[in-house]
Amino acid sequence: MDENGLLMGTDGAPRCFWHQNLPDYVAYHDEEWGRPVADDTRLFEKLCLEGFQSGLSWLTILRKRENFRRAFSGFDIETVAAFTEDDVARLLADAGIVRHRGKIEAAINNARCAGALIEKEGSLAAFIWRHEPEEPATPLDAASLRARTILPEAAAASKTLRKAGWRFVGPTTMTALFQAAGLVNDHFVGCICRDRITEARQDFKRPV
Repeated sequence: MDENGLLMGTDGAPRCFWHQNLPDYVAYHDEEWGRPVADDTRLFEKLCLEGFQSGLSWLTILRKRENFRRAFSGFDIETVAAFTEDDVARLLADAGIVRHRGKIEAAINNARCAGALIEKEGSLAAFIWRHEPEEPATPLDAASLRARTILPEAAAASKTLRKAGWRFVGPTTMTALFQAAGLVNDHFVGCICRDRITEARQDFKRPV
């Protein structure tokens, strides 16, 4: 990693250092992280997986993501909301995912809470994007981005969700969601993806 937070890929292109030149991580970095998301199912999945990541590495979750999708019925909100204790037992026995009762029960609880939020706000996406941070006048440098663990807007969204009964949606988790779902562009300056994400955010139609 250089002083700008960049690591050269095996193709000679500079990327955010955290991709570690691991093929699956590079693909996630290049094709997904930071691209704006407006689909409720995808946002719910990302929110659940960020919750499961708590205390673990994101790479661990990424490599189990297909197992999570299978186990949680593609993270369809209504389906997960209808999970029973039998489903909790099934998930606790599934070695392909993170078998943490609190996180499993939180995902089910949050699906139920999401139903009420969608009824009130119109969609999960509309609620989340209403908290989009203002674009900084100049891009943050690598040191500032690495030091920033919580976005105030993400903390505000977290507070609202927790008050409504959601779990494992603390400020750090919500900040990670904002980064992953494109509410901010936190690719380092000089990364080959930064300009792509800037363009994607400019073209993105915010949900209302």
